Parts: sequence; C-alpha cells; structure tokens
Amino acid sequence: MTADHSPAAPAAGPILRLDDLGVVFTTQSGEVPAASGVSLSVDPGETLALVGESGSGKSTVALAAMGLLAGNARATGSATVAGTEVVGAGEAALAGLRGRTVSMVFQEPATALDPLTRVGKQIAEVIRNHREISAKDAAAQAVELLGRVGIPEPDKRASAYPFQLSGGQRQRVVIAMAIANKPALLIADEPTTALDVTVQAEILDLLRRLAAETGTGVLLVTHNMGVVADFADRVAVMYRGEIVETGPVEDVLLRPSHEYTRRLLAAVPRLSVAGEGVPETARVATPATHSAPASAPAEPVVELDDVSVVFGRGRGAVRALDGVSLTVRHGETLGLVGESGSGKSTASRVALGLIRPTRGTVSLFGTDLARTRSRARRALRSGIGVVLQDPVASLDARMTVGECVAEPLRVHRRALSTRERQERVAAVLDRVRLPRDVARRAPRELSGGQRQRVSLARALVLEPRLLVADEPTSALDVSVQEAVLEVISELQAELGFACLFVSHDLAVVQHFAQRVAVMRAGRVEEQGDTGTTLLRPETAYTRRLLAAVPVPDPVVQRSRRAERLTTLAAGRTEATA
Repeated sequence: MTADHSPAAPAAGPILRLDDLGVVFTTQSGEVPAASGVSLSVDPGETLALVGESGSGKSTVALAAMGLLAGNARATGSATVAGTEVVGAGEAALAGLRGRTVSMVFQEPATALDPLTRVGKQIAEVIRNHREISAKDAAAQAVELLGRVGIPEPDKRASAYPFQLSGGQRQRVVIAMAIANKPALLIADEPTTALDVTVQAEILDLLRRLAAETGTGVLLVTHNMGVVADFADRVAVMYRGEIVETGPVEDVLLRPSHEYTRRLLAAVPRLSVAGEGVPETARVATPATHSAPASAPAEPVVELDDVSVVFGRGRGAVRALDGVSLTVRHGETLGLVGESGSGKSTASRVALGLIRPTRGTVSLFGTDLARTRSRARRALRSGIGVVLQDPVASLDARMTVGECVAEPLRVHRRALSTRERQERVAAVLDRVRLPRDVARRAPRELSGGQRQRVSLARALVLEPRLLVADEPTSALDVSVQEAVLEVISELQAELGFACLFVSHDLAVVQHFAQRVAVMRAGRVEEQGDTGTTLLRPETAYTRRLLAAVPVPDPVVQRSRRAERLTTLAAGRTEATA
C-alpha cells in the first residue's frame, strides 16, 4: 500500500493563530509570567520571524503553540493550529498534530536526538509514525532527507550515531526530521544556530522551497537578524513577554518604530566587504604589565606545527586535520572559521591537549604537550578556560549554576574557603551580565543564552592565560552577544590572555579577532590579519563563505542571495561542462 505523502490539508485562514496568549510558570518563589497578551498569525506559505532578547518569551510562545510547555506552566488565551485548539487540548489530540500537521526544529540538537539510536533510524521512525510505509522505504527516504539538508555521504551518515556528527550536522539531522512529513506548519526555534554560513544559506533555501511548493507556514524564532532579512515575510518583536512591534520585514528592519527594536538592530554586527572599509574591530590591547618589548612580537601561548589528526584505521580512517599550523600569541584573538566539519573544533581540542595529533607538535605556554606527564599536563590545563559549543553538554544538570561555575576552582585545587568561592562565583556572574541569584538555580531553568553565559563564567573563573571559545555566542541574541564579547575584551585587556575563537559567524569574527584562519576539509585555506583576509580574500573558498553571510537589510540581502545563486548555478554548469 502506498501512503499519501502530501502535507496535511490546512484549515481555511491562518495555519497558526495566537489570540491573547499568556503563559505563567509556577516556581518555588511564586508565579513567573513568561508571555502576556501575545496575538499573532501565520498564513500558509508565509514566514513570520519572532525576535527578541534571550528570556523575552520567544521560545515559550513557540512551545505553547505545540502544546509542549513544562508541567509547571499554565497557558491562557487561545492557540490554534490548522483550526485545532492547542490550549487545554488532551495529549491524544496533540499527538495527532505533532510531526504531521506541525513540526518543530528545536534550538539544541543534543536534546532532540536519541544518543543511542542511529540518525537514519530516528528519521525513519518519524516517517513511519505518521505514514503507512515499509521500513525499507522509510530508510531510503531518511537517506534522501539527509542529502537534502546538506549532509555529505548521506548513505554512510545514516548509520552514524549523533555523537559521531559535528554540531552543525546534528542540527541538520533535526531539520531533516522536522520536514520529513511535509508539515503544514513548521516552528523553527533557532534552526541555523549551529550551522556555518554556507549550510545556513542552503537550509534557508530548502525551507523557502518547502514553503513555496507545499504552502507550509513557518514560525521562525531567531536572534539572527541576517536570517530574518533573508527568510522572513513579517517580523514580530518580543520584549519582556509582550509583542512590542510587528510588520513587514522591510518596515521593521529598515524603519523600526519601537525604541527596543532600534536598540536590538544597533547591536547587530555587520560584515564589511571590499570597498566599504574595515569595521571598528575590538582590538584588545595587552596591558603594559604583560606586554613584550615593542621590538619583539608577543610570545606564543599555543602553537600547532604541521599537525595532522587521523581517526580510525584502514579504509575507515578519517583525516580530520592535515598539516595544520596555527599560532595564538599572548593578548591576541585568533578567529578560526570554516564550514561545519572543516576541522575547527578538532584543532581547538588539539590545542587543549584533548586530542593527540597523529603527526606534528603542539606547544602550550612554551611546553611541548607530547613531552609532559599527566601531572604537568594538568598544571598546564589550569591556565586554560574553555567555552564549548553546546551549553547543555558542558553543564552538569545535577548541579546548581553556582556549583557549575565553582567546579574548576575545586578541580584545580585552588585554596579558597567556601565563602571565597562564593564571592568569586558572584563576581564572575556579574562580569557576564547575569544576576547573582542565578547561582541558586539549575541550568535547566535558564534560557539557552543564559546557559551559554554560565559556560563563559565557568571558563573565566580561573582567570586563564588561554581562552578557547568554540562558538561562544552561537546561542546568544545580538544584544547579549555584544555584551559578552565586550566582557571577553575587557578581561583580555586586563589579564592579557590569548583567545582561540572558533566561530561560523564571520561578522562577529571580523569585529572581534585580530587575526583569522580559514579552514577547509582539515586544512588551513588561508590566514592573516582579519581586515585583510576578510576584505580581500585570496581564495575562492573564502569568497564563497563571505558571499553566504546574510546581512540584516532585506533589500541588500535579496540582491546578495540572487548573486550567490547565480554564482552557484554558473559553478554547477562549469562542473558539468
């Protein structure tokens, strides 16, 4: 029997309608309102972007529309999907909607994927849950979906477990699951957060085609104003749980009427291109007490010399790094950029001493890591702060925020009393713009952006000589991102630490790093001064990365997208000629 693969037929009118929606959470300290009086709608084939700072209520509204609020939440008002009321609906009614009529792309792929199940099987299960189809056909469709969302060698990757994929690849798997049944409504909560700019552009192209071909409506929850400019038809701006401005994307982004919207847009880092001049970057000056003589370059803090890393053996071996040489000097920031799977995170883990190179040498604070024993290596690592890409994976859910931040002090046996540790934790929470009472809360009680700031506080509590930051601002809205980068800059100026800054956000790297290294397929494609490399790139690959960066101007972005698609089409034509 062949099942119908067309999307569920939506009711007449908006596919999503929220009327005076309110959400209140009951906590030990009382009731906490998260959303109030929210009214909006999404028509078939339309994309509405919901934007605002971390904690503004964006994700709460998205979860309420799916009927996925936590047990301590109470929703009021109305939320209808394809004519079906979600507020107050039973689990059986909601189960019939989810995955078929409405699907969701969650912000953090680590929480959306089963770590013990192969990704192809997870996608196939989503298909079979809503359609009468054989296991063989569902597996074949899963492979096809992996290819559609830009995962290389999808037939092989289908048999991989989530931990065997990069962060960006895991997010693409989540997107494949969400679009598997061609839903009438797709709720996308930061769907491109973990993706590099080229794959982000491909995913947005894919979602755009899906909306055009099937009439799928999209509620896009994001802090990336470039993505909003590239993808949205209308924009709703949230502030402290309320909608403060809504309208067509050009009106809101180019002619904002609310002061909050204007502040939000002013914080967006904008990528400069050739002919526009170099942006005012965050040039972090090393304090005089730490500075090398003017005639000598700053001393290297970490060096990778001709480093190669091979995982596995024989025919299944994967060369993750191939002859990589990088240097990060005292007081400077090196931005490491490239597509997902290019080797950025592997290089950072080699610098940390977490991965032994197959070939080449790694020096940390002037010491060859290969020649150090475990005790000496531990002492070296006490001078490193680390911010990982996924805050959920880096924070222990069994600990309070204060305990998570204080843990490095205990691990590295800093002789501090309980009160001194508490004071150190409170001070570093202040530095990352978090209230001190957050220390008593659990990580799960915080928003994604707040958890990322806790990870940063944990990395800075030891006042490190080297900060390795793997996508440290990927989960942050633009205003909080700006504040966090300011914090890192201030502390770098004060302490003189080196920073290896791994990111797919080229605009942030251009504004924050003094030097940049562009990686591709495990190699350094080019590196040098940030202004020179990103304004006048030497390689076609770097130029392609820059062309894929969305800018927060809908008019300019339409032109950039058309130019990018024309260039890609010309490249495909040349390749087949």
